[in-house]
Amino acid sequence: MRRWWYALLICISFSAASQSDDSAQAWLDKMASALKQLNYQISFVLIQANGGFEPYLWRHAVMEGIEVEHLSLQNGPGREIVRIGDHVSYFEPNVPAYAIRSANINGPLPVTLFRQPELLQNAYDFVMVGRSRVSGRSAQQIRIVSKDKSRYGFNLWLDQDSGLILKLDMMNLQGEPLEQVQVTSLHVTPEPDEYFSRIEAAKMPQAVHLPDLDSTTAKWQVNWLPVGMVEVRRDMHRLPLTGQMVDYVMLSDGLVDVSLYLQVVDPGSSENGWLKYGANTLLSLQKGPVEITVVGKLPPQTASAIANSVQIVGNEP
Repeated sequence: MRRWWYALLICISFSAASQSDDSAQAWLDKMASALKQLNYQISFVLIQANGGFEPYLWRHAVMEGIEVEHLSLQNGPGREIVRIGDHVSYFEPNVPAYAIRSANINGPLPVTLFRQPELLQNAYDFVMVGRSRVSGRSAQQIRIVSKDKSRYGFNLWLDQDSGLILKLDMMNLQGEPLEQVQVTSLHVTPEPDEYFSRIEAAKMPQAVHLPDLDSTTAKWQVNWLPVGMVEVRRDMHRLPLTGQMVDYVMLSDGLVDVSLYLQVVDPGSSENGWLKYGANTLLSLQKGPVEITVVGKLPPQTASAIANSVQIVGNEP
């Protein structure tokens, strides 16, 4: 009798472990590990709701314990980004090459989702959906839902064998696609791509030093943000059309970045309104002497709520 109960207990424990290993968190952990540890080459296309698309080639490898990465925009004059460890070099047309210190490449894929998905748990719920077939490969689908319904949702498909991304859809509040990342080919190899053997680290541009920004003198305060969204940067930006310097705040929840521009204007000199372009919303609001502009991939009502919560603190400029 005791042996029967012991065997049953083992079966129950094995079943519970299997369910845990097939959870959304387990799949996200598998994805994050694969993206950091495997040698792979991925071709993908960023497809926008307005019909625009951008094809990319993404390479990654681990060489002598150091991550190396290459992202290339395949259409037009091109844009190349090369990362060696925490040294990221950018090569763009008509712009001198430059480099920064970062552990990630800044591209069309949300870095936090793929590198540190656990940081998104305050803002989003992750729901297992089921298995399907994407790009000719078996895939696990995971739905990503904003906890407070203030942001767009996502559908993520991961390769069942490797855990690497196969597809990522951004959906509006009605469940309609706004933007899509579609992988067209994926190759995992035992050895790094030969491309990396041709990179000469010594010839990469020197990393520029980004000074620490002091936000203690800020005259603006944002009193409402979606759940899990925080201020990550604050500085001054020069507007390209007018050359005017304006205050700039970047907000992020790890999946979505939102830009906030603030400037003092004459009363009644600007018009309130918003413009939607694919997944992007641009909203302008004049609140007293301040013109507030919100730009980001979020619903117009959320952009409006952020703008309306901005308050001048201290002495008015």
